[in-house]
Amino acid sequence: MIALPPRPDLDLASLVRTIPDFPKPGILFRDITTLIGDAAGFGESVRRLSARAAAYQPDFIVAVEARGFLFGAAMATAMGLGVVPVRKAGKLPGVTIGVDYELEYGSDRLELHEGAVLPGHRVVLVDDLLATGGTILATADLMRSAGAEVAAALFVIDLPDLGGSQRLKAAGLDCETLIAFDGD
Repeated sequence: MIALPPRPDLDLASLVRTIPDFPKPGILFRDITTLIGDAAGFGESVRRLSARAAAYQPDFIVAVEARGFLFGAAMATAMGLGVVPVRKAGKLPGVTIGVDYELEYGSDRLELHEGAVLPGHRVVLVDDLLATGGTILATADLMRSAGAEVAAALFVIDLPDLGGSQRLKAAGLDCETLIAFDGD
């Protein structure tokens, strides 16, 4: 395996492609595929997220479907931890526990395998993007219903104008991001 050297000088935001009018007119979509396609950028993102996660001393990294899987699995590997996937309803093959939550356009459900986290486990939640915070708040509720302690939520990108970070902080959940894009 070839390990890339740390790049603390690397501007991660410059590696995120902006696509105007996707998925609808007036939206500036922040596309991380260009960041994860850049070996130095992806590696540095994982290093920075892992360093932040380590400060919370988690037992597991909890990765949220779907792009959170990319960062969460890499972080867990780098940190010598297990990764727990949180998926949308019906995607996991075993016995699951779940939580229903409201979206601006309806409702959804998140699930994890029963026993994947146990009472007393300390977890850090990871996703690629923080918008309104609804999915990560539901994930935190799911972890707490399993008895886990949610130490923090980490993201690559924050869209602060959508209010997610304020919602998480108001709910008592520490959150940290690597990049913020205003006006989206």
